Amino acid sequence: MDRKILLIEDEKNISRFIELELKHEQFAVTCVYDGREGLDKALQETFDCILLDVMLPQLNGIEVCRRIRQHSDVPIILLTARDAVMDRVAGLDAGADDYIVKPFAIEELLARIRSVLRRVKATVGNENRLICRELEINLEAYEVLFENNKLDLTKTEFDLLKLLVEHQNKVCTREHILETVWGFDSEVETNVVDVYIRHLRTKLQTSQAPYIETVRGVGYVMRG
Repeated sequence: MDRKILLIEDEKNISRFIELELKHEQFAVTCVYDGREGLDKALQETFDCILLDVMLPQLNGIEVCRRIRQHSDVPIILLTARDAVMDRVAGLDAGADDYIVKPFAIEELLARIRSVLRRVKATVGNENRLICRELEINLEAYEVLFENNKLDLTKTEFDLLKLLVEHQNKVCTREHILETVWGFDSEVETNVVDVYIRHLRTKLQTSQAPYIETVRGVGYVMRG
């Protein structure tokens, strides 16, 4: 059965191009061209993933995302022409799973769709395992596998990695990391977070795109 994609994009030439590429990859695609119609469609039907433009008529994409999240956990990827940090953070805070900045290569969009669909598949019926690309965290065994090799992590490194993977493609501020991993009453400085991030980056070295990205002035994001 084809996986169902809802594409909410008001620029019809872009929408048509994406639609044809997705259909070529055996996705079933529904296209709508304004935010209010897109919200109605998202709430009335079941989709495997939603591609959501930010700048939409009737209702902007951030608000559409926020309202969908009140009713559904469907994966949402934002399509945005805005590359400013706070615009990206606003989208992720509204509940988006990922974002991609226009103009983008269709191969990158397809990769991001496959990534969010893999995460959904991996988490269904398996609450003791977290997956991010070639990284797997077994919460029950307190074990981490990276590219099929066991990682030797301290408890703090494990807790930090777990937090980032649980929120993959969503920005975690230094303050949130500090409170979650070290505790509300901790007197540890926020620069300790940076030190532990460097430790994890050393252990997650890969020839592919880096796992942990820095969002300057905000915090860190784990890229799925």
